[in-house]
Amino acid sequence: MPEQINILAIESSCDETSAAVVQDGRVLSNHIATQKVHERFGGVVPEMASRAHMQNIIPVVDAAMKDAGVNKQDITAVAFTQSPGLIGSLLVGACFAKAYAQALNLPLIAVHHMQAHVLAHFIEDKPEFPFLCLTVSGGHTQIVLCRGYLDMEVIGETIDDAAGEAFDKLAKMLGMPYPGGPLVDKYAAEGNAELFKFPMAEMQGYNFSFSGIKTSVLYFLRDQKKNDPDFVDKHIKDICASVQHTIIKMLMAKLKKAARDLGIKHVGIAGGVSANSGLRKTLKETGEQLGWKVYIPKFEYCTDNAAMIGITGYHKYLKGIFSDLEVSPSARATWQ
Repeated sequence: MPEQINILAIESSCDETSAAVVQDGRVLSNHIATQKVHERFGGVVPEMASRAHMQNIIPVVDAAMKDAGVNKQDITAVAFTQSPGLIGSLLVGACFAKAYAQALNLPLIAVHHMQAHVLAHFIEDKPEFPFLCLTVSGGHTQIVLCRGYLDMEVIGETIDDAAGEAFDKLAKMLGMPYPGGPLVDKYAAEGNAELFKFPMAEMQGYNFSFSGIKTSVLYFLRDQKKNDPDFVDKHIKDICASVQHTIIKMLMAKLKKAARDLGIKHVGIAGGVSANSGLRKTLKETGEQLGWKVYIPKFEYCTDNAAMIGITGYHKYLKGIFSDLEVSPSARATWQ
C-alpha cells in the first residue's frame, strides 16, 4: 500500500463531464463542465452529449490535476463511471480512463454511478452504519440500506418512472425551459402546497411509482385550461407547490416506513433531486420529529460529479477491487 493514495476520478454518465482528485479519502479538486447545447431541445440529446464529452474531458482532467497540485506521476489509480448512464457518454469516460491507466501502468477501478451517489455522503459528513439513503435522480429512485462502504442493498425502488423524471415532465407541461426541475422548486417555494390535490400511488414494500401522478397532472391541466386558457399562468406557483408536495410525501412515506421497520436512525438523501429545497427541508423536519441523524450532501455533490466517483474508487482501492482493461461500460448494469 502506497504512503499516499491519489485517485483520479472520471464521471461522464450523462451530460456533465467531471474530473476529480481524491487523496486518502479527501477531495482535493472537483471540476465539472456542463453542456448548454441541450437546452434548446428540452432534454439531453445522447449524440450531442457524447461529442461534448470528447471536447471537455481533457481540459477538465487537466484543470482537476492542476487545482489539486498533483501531476501524473502522483496518481495511484484511475476510477471511472462504468454504469449506468448513456452508453455513448459512458464510453468517452471509460476509454479515457483505460488509456490513462494503461499508459501509466495504473490500477483501473470501475464504479457504479448510483453506489457513488450514496458514498457522496462520506466526502464530508461520514454517516454511521447502518445507514439508509434515499437516492433520487432523473433516472433512479431507490432506498438503499448501507451496512458498509461497499456493502449496500437496494430495498426499494421505482417500478416505472423516477421522481426526477416526474419533476422534469411537470416542468415541460408547464412550458418551462430545460432543465425544469430547479424552476419547479423555485416556484413551489412561493406557492400553496395544499391548494390542489393529486393522488399518491400505494405500492408494496418500499417501492415507488410516479407514472400515475404524471398522468393525473396532465389531465388536470387539460381540464383546467378548457375552462380558463390562462389557468397555468395564474396558478403556476400553486401547481408546482402542490405537485412537489405530493411527490415528497410519497418519497418520505416509504423512507419513514423503511427506517421504522429496520430500526435505523441514520438517514440521508442523494442524487440530483436531493438538491430540491422542499425535499431537504422536509427531511430535516422529519428527522427532528423522529429523532433521526440526517445527512444531506452539499449541492455540488448532489448532481453528477467526479468527487463521488473518487470516494467510491478510494474505498474499492483499499479493498483491492480493480478491473482489467476488458471492462465495458453498461447503460443498465446491476447494482454492485
